[in-house]
Amino acid sequence: MISITNIYVQYGERIVLNNINLTIGGRDKVGLVGRNGAGKSTLLKLIAGTEEAQSGNIARPAHSTLAFLHQDLLLPKGKTVIEEAMSAFEEIKQMEARLEALNEELAERTDYESDSYHDLLVEIGDISEHVHLVGGATAEADAIKILAGLGFKQSDMHRLTDEFSGGWQMRVELAKMLLRQPDYLLLDEPTNHLDIESILWLENFLESYPGSIIIISHDKQFLDNITKRTIEIELGKIFDYKANYSKAMEMRTERRELQQNAYVNQQKVISQKEKTINRFMAKATKTTMAQSMQKQLDKMERVEMDDEDTSMMRLNFQPSPRSGQIVVEGELVQKKFDQLLVLDGVDFKMDRGDRVAFVGQNGQGKTTLAKILVGKEPATGGVVNLGHNVMLGYYAQNQADSLDPKKTLLETMEDHAPPELRSKLRNILGSFMFSGEDVDKKVFVLSGGERARLAMACLLLRPINLLILDEPTNHLDIKAKEVLKKAVMEYDGSLIVVSHDRDFLAGLTSRTVEFRDHKLYEHIGDVNAFLEKRALDNMRMVEMSTKTTGSSTEAKPRNDAETKALQRNLQAAEKRIAELENEIKKLEFKMAEDGFFGSPLQEKVMKQYNDLKKELDDKMMEWELALEAIG
Repeated sequence: MISITNIYVQYGERIVLNNINLTIGGRDKVGLVGRNGAGKSTLLKLIAGTEEAQSGNIARPAHSTLAFLHQDLLLPKGKTVIEEAMSAFEEIKQMEARLEALNEELAERTDYESDSYHDLLVEIGDISEHVHLVGGATAEADAIKILAGLGFKQSDMHRLTDEFSGGWQMRVELAKMLLRQPDYLLLDEPTNHLDIESILWLENFLESYPGSIIIISHDKQFLDNITKRTIEIELGKIFDYKANYSKAMEMRTERRELQQNAYVNQQKVISQKEKTINRFMAKATKTTMAQSMQKQLDKMERVEMDDEDTSMMRLNFQPSPRSGQIVVEGELVQKKFDQLLVLDGVDFKMDRGDRVAFVGQNGQGKTTLAKILVGKEPATGGVVNLGHNVMLGYYAQNQADSLDPKKTLLETMEDHAPPELRSKLRNILGSFMFSGEDVDKKVFVLSGGERARLAMACLLLRPINLLILDEPTNHLDIKAKEVLKKAVMEYDGSLIVVSHDRDFLAGLTSRTVEFRDHKLYEHIGDVNAFLEKRALDNMRMVEMSTKTTGSSTEAKPRNDAETKALQRNLQAAEKRIAELENEIKKLEFKMAEDGFFGSPLQEKVMKQYNDLKKELDDKMMEWELALEAIG
């Protein structure tokens, strides 16, 4: 287990972690939650050893393994996707070499009762168990399986990682971590760069993960489906709930209500006692009694209310200037990246006041069309025209990354503000929870959520009547998402929003455009109306049922029964693959025993082993076909 003792972290005048104590068990599934900047990422960095606290101690078992997925990872260049993923097994080779050396040492030792001999046995046991869990002859098949689950096609396996965006490189790094299966897996916003299908696959993988997981995520459903424990960081303190996120927030409310009631009731008792003491003190005959009561009152254990972070981002869009009736119109818009066709002659039109959601799998062209509409990306063919007096506001997926890291918050705002707002910039920053000395901080010291808030503040400095938001909830904590949604609900201009977040999209738009097979499919109503029309339960099922054929020009929607049948086939194949891999590893253990080869068991076990390997290959093919049919 990981033992966290009296950890204290302070940045400037702000206490981030105030002598916290915490224990993480070997199989815990923990959701780490709190406001942006509360210290969640800091705590993960401390556990991973990439940062140090001012005081306190963090300890974990000497031979345990740990992996940390964070937002600033960089892959080495020059390797293909499959080569980079397979590098995860280099650690296993090192562990096997270490195990061989330890066994040689063990054979020479005779101090059987010593502590060092016992420690040697423990290390051998730990390494043997990990090598057995992760190693084996199915390494490449495991790598392909995990990469496919995270969204890579078969044709991607031999492409260089350099060719992929940062988000896709993050998936390769995640695949390496899942292949290594460390004892402790630390994940900081792992869903930010994943589409719904990949999120669903990752959920299924992590639900049965054999080690301990600590996850920071703004995706409530993701947390609810994986975690069994929630640790909230608030104003330097931690609050530990043995429940998933939704249940933990109910428990949090109950805790504060009980605490409030206990505090109020105790204050009443104290007030009554103080009145009695004052009355008795005024009478000479009761002075002794009054002094005795005062001593009892002084010894009373006082109920204290935990501090609560009630700070809230205040976000309001300026009234929208009136645009022409047609806000934007595209005709026969085509987009190719080299030979890759993304949009094939699509038409799109928005009238003043329209509110549209773009939905569909990653890679289907949602962000591409948004960039074409705002002029950030040229179309390969077709025409796009903005309407009269259209004033664009565009929030890109990586908007926060476009900020100059060397500038202060105030300088950043000055770069985006019209002259008439210069005197109000400190107040505007204050409404985004940047106050006092915060305005003189450099952008590079901000957390991901703080950068997202700053980027959103820059967006609001000028009037907008066509607002385009591409995955605006990435990096925002759950409360900040609620504030953003309220502001967008009250915004009176035209709106396009690209998102995988059903909670955010619900009730936000009046039209839903589905991107599928290089085409657009229009649906009236918000995302819930769209889901009902498709007779699907949630956004995840929508995205898994949007099949990409790459050649068809007309979509052939799959009915609900077909979709469910394909999913059952996929789940059955995954279950059998896991069973086969477990049986193969058991046989490999038996084959590794001294004296196996040449024994009466050899022929029977080898036949079983070869039969299982052949069935595994067949099931892997069946799994890949089912995944391709769904995806």
